Amino acid sequence: MNKMDITQESIRNYAAAAVPRRGTVFLKNLQNLSVVGKIALIYLLLLHLFIVFAPMLLSHSPTDVDPLSVTEPASAAHVLGTDELGRDELARIVSGGQITLLVGLAAMALAVFLGGLLGSVAGFFGGATEYVIMRIVDMMLSIPSFFLILIEITSFGNKPPVVIMAVGLTYWPQMARIVHSEVLKWRNSSLVEAETTLGAGPWRILFRHVIPQTFSSIIVLATLGIGWAILAESGLSYLGLGIQPPLASWGNMLQHSQNYIWTSPVLAIYPGVLILLTVLGYSLLGESLRDVLDPKLKR
Repeated sequence: MNKMDITQESIRNYAAAAVPRRGTVFLKNLQNLSVVGKIALIYLLLLHLFIVFAPMLLSHSPTDVDPLSVTEPASAAHVLGTDELGRDELARIVSGGQITLLVGLAAMALAVFLGGLLGSVAGFFGGATEYVIMRIVDMMLSIPSFFLILIEITSFGNKPPVVIMAVGLTYWPQMARIVHSEVLKWRNSSLVEAETTLGAGPWRILFRHVIPQTFSSIIVLATLGIGWAILAESGLSYLGLGIQPPLASWGNMLQHSQNYIWTSPVLAIYPGVLILLTVLGYSLLGESLRDVLDPKLKR
């Protein structure tokens, strides 16, 4: 090893020592979740496992219609009863949960990708790039999010992929603004200066050293955003603008049950309670993660 190699290694080690190891910090802080956060995390894990694996155990299809078993109460044959068309309510809840959770998770993944990428590029490179991207962000944030979703759905349809894109494309500006502010703090850090001195290119520095420093903020905002995305999809489907039959979602199940609210109130209670608990779970988990990972987001 020559003298130049030793010097480069020393510079890297010095710069890295000034930067916290986010993976280690994240795992350590995750143990410090509040009791409410841990309860929310356990509930969400159990819910997602149930929604994924329950279809393997169910004997009824969510689309099987039985005119002779309309709005039946819970029984051995139908654990949660049947809906207005004689379909098994438990199978419908599981099927609807798959769609609703898929929309929430996929829409937020899209928002994280777009918002994280554009926000980090704007913050790291600055100049005209930053000006253009952040003005687009400001413009989109000035428009009510639900109105943007309605425009996209009425323009491109309401199939699940379109709903996912509509919700995700509405949330990315919020992600971009947070990531942009985080990257600004790291743009002139000792680590970036050291890597630049050693000849590393800007894209390598951005993706390898700067973006990982924003992961805590992204995780917190994405967790809170999943609950918002689920609520947005449920609201759209309840209004008849989201997921359409024969596909089930908790939102359109709630819509179809309103005509039977006095005769079979459980048809509305099941999806309504699941929407409430799931959105609340993501909200409480997100706030708990914020408290241990990124308290400054409270401001």
